[in-house]
Amino acid sequence: MKQGMQGAAAPRGAVRAPVRQWTAGGGEPARERNPAAPDAARGEHTRAEHPEPGARAGVHRSSVRGQILDALRSALVTGELQPGEVYSAPALGERFGVSATPVREAMQQLALEGAVEVVPNRGFRVVRRGERELAELAEVRALIEVPVMLRLARTVPAERWAGLRPLAEETVRAAASGCPAAYAEADRAFHRALLALSGNEQLVRIAEDLHRRSQWPPVRYGRGRPAADAAEHMALLDALGAGDLDAVRRIVAEHFADAG
Repeated sequence: MKQGMQGAAAPRGAVRAPVRQWTAGGGEPARERNPAAPDAARGEHTRAEHPEPGARAGVHRSSVRGQILDALRSALVTGELQPGEVYSAPALGERFGVSATPVREAMQQLALEGAVEVVPNRGFRVVRRGERELAELAEVRALIEVPVMLRLARTVPAERWAGLRPLAEETVRAAASGCPAAYAEADRAFHRALLALSGNEQLVRIAEDLHRRSQWPPVRYGRGRPAADAAEHMALLDALGAGDLDAVRRIVAEHFADAG
């Protein structure tokens, strides 16, 4: 097994955060393999794999897969997984210190979310997402979230909005940190908590999926947007707490316009 970027490879079953300094192109490109091998439909061919130690327990395996999925999502936001590049599950598994299986399962979830696409016999290619698609995602988010926020502004008492202030303040701190992954998580947490006041779990789930898709590639982070977005979160809470519908409408319109 090859060593990771920060020393010896982690033991099997250990999950690392995504490495910060990947090689050009985002790490080890997938290698062409024998197309006659039986695993082509899964994205790449691999040698025989053994389960993770202790992975017979479904909860443990699910936990590893979930940690890998979180790490890969962070790598998308930070740009460590580069659009257009192909990554193999075995190579990524070596970096994370796990077998290819949980990596492949996480990549298949990302494929369902539209983040990657399967490249037969090679692995998974990170999808290129342009300005137009990001603008369309912002428009759809606005169509869903703006009416909900206006309705909530009429019905939710001021003290409930005050309870969201720590989450808004966390987005300010995350923006100041300069870490795109930290801001992306704080941003989603704030919007998720705000929409949860609607009591509509399906709306929250759909809105969060759209929000996550809109956060990569990280084209907005070079434009000073996180600090401005975080400031809008604070202003939005003030307007919601005051029941100022005109201010709410203006702030959220600007918020989603900037997101595109």
